[in-house]
Amino acid sequence: MEIIRDLAWSPTLEQGSVVTVGEYDGVHRGHRTIVSEMHRLAAERGCATAVVTFDRHPATIVRPESAPLLLCDLDHKLELLAETGVDYTLVVEFTPEQAEVPAEVFARQVLVDCLQARAVVVGADFHFGKGRRGNVETLGVVGEEFGYEVIGLPLVKHLTGEGEVISSTSIRAALSDGDVEKAHRLLGRPFEVRGVVTPGDRRGRTIGFPTANIPTTTDLQVPADGVYAAWYIREDGKQYPAAVNIGKRPTFYDDADRSLIEAHLIGFRGDLYGESAKVRFVRRLRGERKFEGLEALKEQLVKDVADASKCLSD
Repeated sequence: MEIIRDLAWSPTLEQGSVVTVGEYDGVHRGHRTIVSEMHRLAAERGCATAVVTFDRHPATIVRPESAPLLLCDLDHKLELLAETGVDYTLVVEFTPEQAEVPAEVFARQVLVDCLQARAVVVGADFHFGKGRRGNVETLGVVGEEFGYEVIGLPLVKHLTGEGEVISSTSIRAALSDGDVEKAHRLLGRPFEVRGVVTPGDRRGRTIGFPTANIPTTTDLQVPADGVYAAWYIREDGKQYPAAVNIGKRPTFYDDADRSLIEAHLIGFRGDLYGESAKVRFVRRLRGERKFEGLEALKEQLVKDVADASKCLSD
């Protein structure tokens, strides 16, 4: 996959391209359905495939007070898009100036001038451009002038029979409830958190349960506070079963300002400080609790590790 970051640069696309546009936060099953349709149309027409996305969620510029937490950062999103086999991803820098660009101008600059679109595939609820005034109909009006077709796909339904729409919003809601299994079903993959292991207060090592501590960030969604069975993936690709605590550690602190991810790697001994880690969540085992003392906490941690081991070996 080739990444384009400059609207002034255009790839040579003799047969044009089939394009999809969107935030693509999480690159979930709904997104992948759209990309699959894009691939099908491109194969029929002998075109390249291209995804247009943004370097940040547009809401962080146009309504920062209510901008959603992200399911993945830009680098992770680009990795996930590359896995879908698209030829190009155009990353638009979403600035205050970009937010003022009318939908029709955006469509001409991006779809026509940069990507030579022959077809555009989007969800039926797609909106874009200044004030989100552009929609599937707007794309069609520009397409009639410049010769591309527009295909608006219905929202993808969850396959359990619940009739739930797959969306980044529904995945965030599941994670906020600690339901990482539901998030997995909607994403089509385990929900994953990434970060660099930092030194902690070493309390875990002192009580016999050393952890890799991964600070959370204010812009990314994490599961609700609690204890989880998860897989910990090291930089070299090796993975370890883990019991993971997300929370403010109320047994030790009364005023922690935000949650920390602490992963106890089952059966591992060694130093993890400074390495990049991935934590893939499998199941929530319990909520976070405040214990009366260290002995009560240690008894529970023994149970948590046993429960995580059983869950990950099933």
